[in-house]
Amino acid sequence: MTDPEQLAERSYGGLLVDKHVEYIKSLDKRHDEIEYWMSEHLRISGIYWGLVSLHLLGKQDALDRQGIIEYVLKCQNSDGGFGGHTGHDSHLLYTMSAVQILVMCDALDKVSAASVISYVVGLQDPVTGDVSGDSWGEKDTRFAFISLAILSFFDAVDRINVDGVVSYVRRSMNYDGGFGSGPGGESHSAQIFTCLAALAIAGRLDLVDRERLSRWLSERQLKSGGLNGRPQKLEDVCYSWWVLSSLQILGRVHWIERHRLCEFILSAQDAGVGGIADRPGDVADVYHTCFGIAGLSLAGFDKYSLVEVDPVYCMPVSVIEKAGLRSWVDRLPESWKD
Repeated sequence: MTDPEQLAERSYGGLLVDKHVEYIKSLDKRHDEIEYWMSEHLRISGIYWGLVSLHLLGKQDALDRQGIIEYVLKCQNSDGGFGGHTGHDSHLLYTMSAVQILVMCDALDKVSAASVISYVVGLQDPVTGDVSGDSWGEKDTRFAFISLAILSFFDAVDRINVDGVVSYVRRSMNYDGGFGSGPGGESHSAQIFTCLAALAIAGRLDLVDRERLSRWLSERQLKSGGLNGRPQKLEDVCYSWWVLSSLQILGRVHWIERHRLCEFILSAQDAGVGGIADRPGDVADVYHTCFGIAGLSLAGFDKYSLVEVDPVYCMPVSVIEKAGLRSWVDRLPESWKD
């Protein structure tokens, strides 16, 4: 069997680093394209995806750090949260991206910690412990994770009812070991990641059925080598992150054929303009570029040039260590440390 490191050696130059860097740098210059304006609400998340990609490629200085910081700060609203673009309503998704960007830019001190903490804590239902994504009340297991993650960057996890968040995640667990978007929701790889990451931060991974969930996740690999999000669905590069990060947390990355996954991701690259698509032959975008590169990092592809990514925060391990947040590894259940 070919391992990812051997694959990297055999296909030297297979990861189009320079092309991807130029692709990411070009994204804020496409003002004459309708897609640029139609994706305005995702602008701050786009910066996060691009910045993570560059960090993992070891090219984090390719973007204007000061310009990024100034833009992100302009996206903060009076309620303490961040919108997807200047003038947009606050939402936990974009607040998470904003905080992650500032952490990677070593500029978290530029924002008022108290205001962000207050915004996040205010979205938790004091009775049920569930967390909403915004003031309109949408609830989802994504927000359980995001609330804990944001607060962890400010060393303020104890400001929220952690037991309430854990209870919501636990109620979203299914018979197959997976997790849905909420209680009763179908198991889905992306939701599984958010639930595992939330439990990792809360130090409650002991609630997970490790063996059953690992089997379900490993069954997501298809003949192409790619991974899907749930049974009977097509493979998609983004699940290289959602599935593999979960398996990494569970200590079961070796349960899939990583060299075949790497080949699938590499085949989805745009050799002309750079970027990675959801699958070979489709149009590249920064979302799939980010999670494709993160998937390669998790799979161990060319470990000498790709920076190691943290499977809980989807940021470089070095950045998470500097923030003092790698302690989730030390809180793994004793039975998992094999």
